[in-house]
Amino acid sequence: MGASRGPRLSGMQKQVLSLYRGFLRAARAKSAEDRQQIESLVSSEFRRNAKEVDRKNFLYIEYLLRRAKKQLDQLRSPDVVGLSALNVSFSQTKHPTN
Repeated sequence: MGASRGPRLSGMQKQVLSLYRGFLRAARAKSAEDRQQIESLVSSEFRRNAKEVDRKNFLYIEYLLRRAKKQLDQLRSPDVVGLSALNVSFSQTKHPTN
């Protein structure tokens, strides 16, 4: 058997983890105070979405991924010092009706 490091991840799960790591890397380039604020916000947002968003709601997850990529690009700019939380709520994030 090959050396497995846990369950196989889907492409979308890999994208989410890559974004999370990207945010943490981008936070390293900021001041210690800003870094702590960014890491805390990123961690809480990812955990909140992991709990609240239905895993089968691919359209909403793709929307969150696009929004996060834009935020990460902004955070990588040397002129940006921090992030702010944006609470977007859709009534159908848990159970979409098709």
